[in-house]
Amino acid sequence: MRVGTGAVGLGVMALFVVAGCGGGGGEREAGASARLPTAEPQGRWWSWAAAEPPDANPVVDGDRRDCWRNQPSDVWFLAGTFGGHAERVCTVPGGRPIAFPVVNTFGSPIYCANFIGSAAGRAYLDGEEIEPEVLHPEKITVRGRAGNPVVDPGVSSSTGCGLWVQLPPLSPGAHTVEIEGQARDLEVSVTYSLTVKAQRGDETV
Repeated sequence: MRVGTGAVGLGVMALFVVAGCGGGGGEREAGASARLPTAEPQGRWWSWAAAEPPDANPVVDGDRRDCWRNQPSDVWFLAGTFGGHAERVCTVPGGRPIAFPVVNTFGSPIYCANFIGSAAGRAYLDGEEIEPEVLHPEKITVRGRAGNPVVDPGVSSSTGCGLWVQLPPLSPGAHTVEIEGQARDLEVSVTYSLTVKAQRGDETV
């Protein structure tokens, strides 16, 4: 992710991938979004990314500990970086779809449109390439806690956009997810080594 500048911004904002702006003066970008089965998927991801301070934030995570924090019950989010490469290890509950941005941002509608025009990237699941979905600029609501490295604290409205991937629940066992994205001067690269747990009642438990 990176911090940029734009006409309309949330002020401070951050993945796996993240960039954003909203209503104050700053815009940020991050790496790794998806069409989730609920409203405002992009806002949900940004709010998840903004729920922790720098020492426990999934976008900043460099010691492989923080991917589980504040995960919702209906999807498992992955994060990019504020720029550069990261390698992470994560255990995912069985039966949970996985969603992540390849590269994304929020800000003014014009900023978002320009960002999407420069965005490119790809993802791989166990070596198989996945085509990201383009999420064009749409209104989002972002909730950030004090001290997070992604957005200003409180509730803010903005415009979100990006390249996103949503995976159905993966089979129990080991999987590798690779994320590579770029837009403007932001470059994001993340490798996740995932262990998917078997669900209760599954014969493999």
